[in-house]
Amino acid sequence: MSIKADNLVWKIGSKTVLDGVSFEAEPGKMLGLLGPNGSGKTSLLRLLARLKQPNAGTITLDGKNLAKISRRTVAKRIAFVEQHATTNANFRVVDVVNLGRFPHRSMFSGWTRKDSDAVDDALQRAGMTAKRNDRWQSLSGGEKQRAQIARALAQTPTELILDEPTNHLDIQHQISLMRLVACLPITSIIALHDLNHAAMFCDRLIVMQSGRIVAAGAPEDILTQDLLREVFCVDARIEPSPYHARPHIHYLR
Repeated sequence: MSIKADNLVWKIGSKTVLDGVSFEAEPGKMLGLLGPNGSGKTSLLRLLARLKQPNAGTITLDGKNLAKISRRTVAKRIAFVEQHATTNANFRVVDVVNLGRFPHRSMFSGWTRKDSDAVDDALQRAGMTAKRNDRWQSLSGGEKQRAQIARALAQTPTELILDEPTNHLDIQHQISLMRLVACLPITSIIALHDLNHAAMFCDRLIVMQSGRIVAAGAPEDILTQDLLREVFCVDARIEPSPYHARPHIHYLR
């Protein structure tokens, strides 16, 4: 196993945001996290990235309690791309991406060729090589998102967690990003709103509602008309795509 959650509970004050969430992420596979707004997706991802601690339950990384692993070790393994990247600083893109190498360097170590190669490769994969010297505040929302993805890739993680990474991207870069993540030889957990992207690229899906998992499995097994109606409040027809054989959702007007 890679990441495993066991009976997670997380609260804000008296409000229970996550209630008894359990699942396993298969090594080298893409796990899609679906659910309407307020279902607990972002909260769950922040727990998995160790930005928050659960009130109950455990998260393990290769069988070890995540809470007992050093932050440096976690940072070497898990990269997290949040939905909204905000900063008032006006760094160059390459300076932002360089931050991905921080967990791999000691206080007194110099910048190495390995660091440079990782950054160059990440910029290329994210389609940001031509923007490497542009200033952060000059970027569009989509370019900022791609720069943050490049920063995560420069981290050379074994687990990649992404919260709505296609939110600010045009359709070309949405598909390009999903293809990129799907081809990476790492474990990825990705929260999405686009159900067709989830069906097309994810190996397995988890569907959340009101802080609980209500369905989990392969896209073709769990994406049903009843589920879409009950969880997402939409009527749709679902049939295999003639292009990739995965489920394709046709929404009804």
